[in-house]
Amino acid sequence: MERNAQEELKAHLIATNEEYRRLAGQHSEFAKQLDALEAQPHLSMEQQVEETRLKKMKLRIKDQMEAIVSQNRSQQVA
Repeated sequence: MERNAQEELKAHLIATNEEYRRLAGQHSEFAKQLDALEAQPHLSMEQQVEETRLKKMKLRIKDQMEAIVSQNRSQQVA
């Protein structure tokens, strides 16, 4: 699938799929939290643990979003 079509499908899902929209919001929030942590010159042990947790959560959500994209892509083709 070409990049523009992929982006159009994601935009369509944000507009029409409540679960995808919720996941996209969570992904964005985790990204903001990670950016704030990564802006720190030094991280405490607790912040390092939180950074790792956020990265794992963000990746898990991205995988869930990709599964929804893949499912919808196959429905469009069928």
